[in-house]
Amino acid sequence: MKRNIKKFRVLFMSILLLAYGCNKFLEVESLTKVSSDVLLSSDKGINMLLANLYNALPIEDFNYRPADGFNLRGWGTTGLGVTFRLCMQADEAMASSGIGVGLGTYSYFAASGSGSSAGNQGGYIANRNISIFLKSIAQAKNTNVITGDQYNRLWSEAHFCRAYVYYALAKRYGGVPLISRLQDDDYSAGDTTALYVPRSTESDTWKFVLAECDSAVQYLPTPEKFGSSDGNPKYRATKWAAYALKSRAALHAASLAKFGGRASFSGTAVTQKLVGIDPSEAAFFYKACLDASAEIINNSSHALYKPNPANPQEAAKNYQDIFEKNVSNEIIFAKAYLDGSVVGNFQGHDWDNYYAPAQVPTGFNKMGRFSPVLDLVDIYEDYSDNGTGRSAPIVTRTDGKENDFINTNQPTSAQIAAIPFVKYSNPYEPFKNKDARLLGSIIVPGAAFRGVTIVMQGGLITKDGQLLIYQSANSPGLDGNTYFTYGPSTGYSGFSGINSQDDANYSATGFSVRKYLSEEKAVSGKEESSTTPWIDFRLAEVYLNYAEAAVESGTGDQALAAKLINDLRKRAGHKDIIPLTADNVQKERRVELAFEGQRIWDLVRRREFHTLFNGSYYRKSLVQLLDLREPTPKYVFLRINEFHEIQQGARTFQVNSYYFGIPGTSVNRLINNPGY
Repeated sequence: MKRNIKKFRVLFMSILLLAYGCNKFLEVESLTKVSSDVLLSSDKGINMLLANLYNALPIEDFNYRPADGFNLRGWGTTGLGVTFRLCMQADEAMASSGIGVGLGTYSYFAASGSGSSAGNQGGYIANRNISIFLKSIAQAKNTNVITGDQYNRLWSEAHFCRAYVYYALAKRYGGVPLISRLQDDDYSAGDTTALYVPRSTESDTWKFVLAECDSAVQYLPTPEKFGSSDGNPKYRATKWAAYALKSRAALHAASLAKFGGRASFSGTAVTQKLVGIDPSEAAFFYKACLDASAEIINNSSHALYKPNPANPQEAAKNYQDIFEKNVSNEIIFAKAYLDGSVVGNFQGHDWDNYYAPAQVPTGFNKMGRFSPVLDLVDIYEDYSDNGTGRSAPIVTRTDGKENDFINTNQPTSAQIAAIPFVKYSNPYEPFKNKDARLLGSIIVPGAAFRGVTIVMQGGLITKDGQLLIYQSANSPGLDGNTYFTYGPSTGYSGFSGINSQDDANYSATGFSVRKYLSEEKAVSGKEESSTTPWIDFRLAEVYLNYAEAAVESGTGDQALAAKLINDLRKRAGHKDIIPLTADNVQKERRVELAFEGQRIWDLVRRREFHTLFNGSYYRKSLVQLLDLREPTPKYVFLRINEFHEIQQGARTFQVNSYYFGIPGTSVNRLINNPGY
């Protein structure tokens, strides 16, 4: 047993025959410095082991970098990647420097990327540590260090962690080797044959995830059963967290079964069913999603936060508070942080430092680097509430041609003259009647943040009709006053330095993020000083999972599914009732879960990524211009393909990118995925 404990943080011997390192920025107290006797002699020691399992969970949070891995703090060796987020790799947002489409390149099979750490373990390193933990708590129970009830709970927590690890593996690789025990006794006198476990089918891998969730559910307590020494139930696995993970994983697998035919693969991995799930299995996985979701909906005490707002303005504030204040019973499972500028060891995150608008910086040298795209903004409804759930694109033209976009970074004055702009008296006017979730998630032009009106202007139309865009300039108006391209001469948040990665401290799309930013709480501006928790599972997602599983399968309680999506809309201030349709559910997912890491996986599991990013699609910007052709200058809005997209050309998502390549196949003898 002593040997097993020490192996928690030393070289990993398994089917991968790979090793991992430690990141000084994310160092939990080294278990090699504590004897196994001490660790297994008290609850505190065992909790140290458990903390390491939680620390290594592959949660796609504030510190997840798609190209580098999980739980990373500090700048590491790549630097630039630290400001990129998963939601910037799809059609929700962009980094203000403009790079990124796809799932990233991080190999979760084993630790890689900059600054590997215990928290950045590969999946099989984390899985081995779970097996060691299970063996360790069995010994602790046998020596009466813990009771049977304590053992049962720890056993279920370990299976929750294993379910999460294999969920992260399955959605990246498809079928993978399923290892649920220590392999130490399989190695003998240099003979490693027994260590080479082949890949299971993708279907069996997803079923393994669901079975691990069932084991987690078996003994995990509900939040009401947490004692004073158990910690905060938001940050430690509960019965409902396990069901929420099962709901999410089952929906992913069901979608692969139903929509897998939208993308074609070939090769040995396909013929051996290591990738792909037969359409006949969709019903099984949809039912698993419905059942897991219903357990939470019908039996838990979780509830939507403030579900009956008096008006849309109150709804927007309520929605923002879910993410900023972390007080909602809607939260099922979250990840907490400490202020790294106070406790040291980089225990926080930098969401506020990197993404606060340039007009209200925290004092850090990077800011404003999160640019939501117009593609998302246009999806939100207004409050006409006509019972259809139809989106309401921002009105910019009098002819209604809101699908017309400029596709050059240097539009001509003739192009501008041909556009029948709607002219606004203030920049906030086009957004004032939009869905509360837009205003709670995104800082739009003219909105207030921390008491400051955020300016997102990108240019001028001079009094003689010339366009000045993406440049620092000024021009007189018909009223004799001088006006500047970015709004005032100082104090603006959009488009400046748009062609410089070093100076990409301004929105590149005309919008900034609001969700998760600290508006009421001061942030020091030092690295890792943000402490806002990351919400991993919340009830709203469970509602949407149930609704999607019901409408796509035609099973479940259809009336309940319709009620669930309308309850979310009611919480957002809507008064109408919309029908349960597949399109309505997907639209509600986009607006309710924006920037929460779900959209990119929705595109993957529904096999829509390659048809969206198909070489002709550009992510969009809305450039606010001040029109000086009017006696009193007016605001107009130019629909234009985003600057960096035009520079680099429309992106294409390759079909083979739905799966990551298996690393080290010449050593681990695994069949690789198509295209690798």
